[in-house]
Amino acid sequence: MKAIAPFLFLLSMILFAGPWSPASAAPTGPWPVLPAEAPSPADNPMTPAKIELGKKLFFDPRVSVDGTVSCNSCHNVMEAGDDDRATSVGVHGQRGGRSSPTVFNAAFLSVQFWDGRAANLEEQAKGPVTNSVEMGMKDHTVVMTRLGAIPAYVAEFEAVFGAGGLTIDNFAKAVAAYERTLLTPDSAYDRYIKGDESALSEQQKRGMQTVLESGCIACHNGASFAGAMPMGQGFYQKVPLIPGSAYDAKYDLTSDTGREQATKNPADRNMWRVATWRNVALTAPYFHNGSVATLDEAVRVMAKIQLGKELGDAQVADIVAFLGSLTGKFPQQTMPRLPGVDGKTVVPVDPK
Repeated sequence: MKAIAPFLFLLSMILFAGPWSPASAAPTGPWPVLPAEAPSPADNPMTPAKIELGKKLFFDPRVSVDGTVSCNSCHNVMEAGDDDRATSVGVHGQRGGRSSPTVFNAAFLSVQFWDGRAANLEEQAKGPVTNSVEMGMKDHTVVMTRLGAIPAYVAEFEAVFGAGGLTIDNFAKAVAAYERTLLTPDSAYDRYIKGDESALSEQQKRGMQTVLESGCIACHNGASFAGAMPMGQGFYQKVPLIPGSAYDAKYDLTSDTGREQATKNPADRNMWRVATWRNVALTAPYFHNGSVATLDEAVRVMAKIQLGKELGDAQVADIVAFLGSLTGKFPQQTMPRLPGVDGKTVVPVDPK
């Protein structure tokens, strides 16, 4: 049922949204703007002090076993929130099997990770630090013991969370709070939807229409263009939905079975959380394994394997132009000053 749900969604939009011409007023319904603020869970309200602590932890490589990898290493907020690599480099030079998704606007995704194994940002933040390929810490106790050896961190955790505040749950809350500030609103698309007719070029308007007519927004809908699902309820799609094209082998689309690896349920084979289109023009390479180098090729591949369509060059160019309109305004970032320890290192000289 999950695989056909997007098509039912598209049918409902076609039936109830009515016709639309890109030359007319900006459409309503399936075209939401990006909210200016991200929702926060009741047990993790945003505060300036918590956000600042989370930012330090996000940039601190000492939460990795050999002191070489921080969250920012793979999700570079000085660029587009990813690392421009097909797969990221973790501790001891190891390479992961999946491409790092952008952290910008991740707060609007219904679930985290490509396979949706984390329901929210707090749960996601706990994963990489103990992943043997990514940050390599033995367990969460080791992570917090290392942070506990830095007096300024102990004081800061207690200032934000109270006595005994240095815990892995609070670590995750702080990182998540910072990540909820990483939003890119006010794209050309958003301004157009709000009524600025001049915000999009004629080519971008044609691309918007092509996206609608081709069925792309059956999956890429909602404010993040990653599925308008409630938080914690993942929006997934099988890739390839229409197998058998030359792209399956060319881009190795099926050897990683996606969500099945997290759930162990054969029904989830090759199911993936729908990726966001926000800032997609800046987040190459594409797909879960980073196998597609350019956005125009990604558009061609997706049209073929998901919709059974072969788009012409002009159609592809129009869609790529529209996708470029989803690049928003990035929040200005400054490097945090990380707390140090006098006279010693907290990272083992010969980390294993």
